[in-house]
Amino acid sequence: MSFEAWTIFALFWVVFVTTPGPNAVNCIQTGMQLGFLRTLPAVAGILTQATLFLTLSALGVTALIAASPSAFQAMKFLGAAFLIYLGLRSILTAHKPIKTERQTGKSTYWRAFAIATINPKSVAGYLAAFSQFVDPTTPIAEQMWVIFPTALTLTTLSYCGYTALGAGLGKLALGAVMGAWFRRIMGICFIIYGIALGTSSGRLT
Repeated sequence: MSFEAWTIFALFWVVFVTTPGPNAVNCIQTGMQLGFLRTLPAVAGILTQATLFLTLSALGVTALIAASPSAFQAMKFLGAAFLIYLGLRSILTAHKPIKTERQTGKSTYWRAFAIATINPKSVAGYLAAFSQFVDPTTPIAEQMWVIFPTALTLTTLSYCGYTALGAGLGKLALGAVMGAWFRRIMGICFIIYGIALGTSSGRLT
C-alpha cells in the first residue's frame, strides 16, 4: 500500500469510527455509569470485533455475507431488535439508581462486543474499506501489516474518547436529574439506530 493510499484509508477510517453510532452511544452510556477505567473492557470488546471483521474481510467472508440477501437481512433485523431492546431498557430504568457494583468487566466486554458485531453498519464499513483500498494485485497478507495497526489504533483513540466523554458527564450528572435525562437520551439514540437499521434498504452505498 502506497503512502497516498494509506493516507486515504486512514482518513476514511477516522470518519468511519468517529461518526456517532451504537458503539459510541454504548461507550458514552457505560462510561457515564462506570467511569473511564472500568469501561475500558467495552473498548476491548469493540477492538475484538474490529480484529475479527478485519480478518474475515481479508478472507472474503464478509463479502459473502453481504452478497446473501437473507443473511444480511437476518443480521440487520437481529441488530435492530437488540438495539431497540437496549434503548427501551435504558429509558425504563433511567430513574433508578445505577448499581455499578453488579457490573463486571466481563459483562461490559461482551455487551460491547455484541453491539459491535450485530451492527450491519460494520459489514458495510469493512466491505467499503476492502473494496476501495485493498490492491487485488498485492498479497492480502502484506497489506494487512498496514491496515490492521492503522484501523485498530484509530478505533482505540475514537472509542476511548467517547468513553472519556461519558465518564466526564457521569462525574457531573451521576445520581442527578441530568443523569436520568441523559440516560433517556442515550436510550432514544439506541432506538433510533435500531429503527434505522431495521427499515434501511440494506444496500451498501
